[in-house]
Amino acid sequence: MYNLGIDLGGTGIKTGVVNEGYQIIGYGTAETKIPRPGDDIMDDIAKACREAVANAGLTMDDIEHVGIGTPGTANSFTGILEFAGNLGLSNYPMVDALTQRLGKKVYMENDANAAAFGEAIAGAAKGVMNAVCITLGTGVGAGVIIDGKIFAGANYAGTEIGHTVIMVDGDQCTCGRRGCWERYASATALISQAKAAMMADRDSAMWDIVGGDIDKVNGKTPFDAMHMGDKSGTAVVEQYIRYVACGVVNVVNVFQPDVLCIGGGVSKQGDTLLAPIQTILETERFSRYSIKQTKLVTATLGNDAGIVGAANLYAGGLK
Repeated sequence: MYNLGIDLGGTGIKTGVVNEGYQIIGYGTAETKIPRPGDDIMDDIAKACREAVANAGLTMDDIEHVGIGTPGTANSFTGILEFAGNLGLSNYPMVDALTQRLGKKVYMENDANAAAFGEAIAGAAKGVMNAVCITLGTGVGAGVIIDGKIFAGANYAGTEIGHTVIMVDGDQCTCGRRGCWERYASATALISQAKAAMMADRDSAMWDIVGGDIDKVNGKTPFDAMHMGDKSGTAVVEQYIRYVACGVVNVVNVFQPDVLCIGGGVSKQGDTLLAPIQTILETERFSRYSIKQTKLVTATLGNDAGIVGAANLYAGGLK
């Protein structure tokens, strides 16, 4: 049995054919190119799906289930993407649009939920029934698994943790609020913070790292500068970690998961990122005196988590 998983992000589209062992045997990619009409995005998703199937040496007849993880409020019952600020879409019939293009039944979930499901099936949260997986990417997503099932809430927006406020009257967020966790802890936010620090410090090693071109700054830049002993890079990283940790503590206090895994490009920093967050978590979480504690880990499936999870949405939960 082969299933097709789609991971729709704010910058890119990734698709993959997943076998029964949760291995991806063929990939497809495309650019999201937002803002643009939803139908245009669906056309490119369909092309990327067929690319993945061809790269797996299969045909669409070999595909049994199709699933997509998308940013925003994904109503898995109606198949409507109700709102996705990062995509510029609202009330878009995503499931119907993809079904028409692929000729297969399509299952839809929030992208962070799909990634969390992937980690619960075959990654860092495998073997536990209660987990939270946070993704630090274009935004901040969080997927929550409770008793082996994805928790979405009554209106399918129950785990938009990136849009909880950590800074009252803070920076404007794409959702319309101010001070959302996403505005401080996403990879996008980290890049903005690094650029601001560079403009304030023309001697920062971050300038050398990007060859003097500030547009080449990415989430790795301030970490590289910190490892070089650069004060501005270090300050950016330390403040960023504090922002991330603030939200992590909030999440643990609410859900008390067995495992909390952090994914996204920034998570590639490993212990440089996790160790100080763990220290803050041990000090500030409400359950710090309990015998059983939440295990903080890096997501192990990386960019494949969303694909694996989406491809298995048809199952409805952990087996």
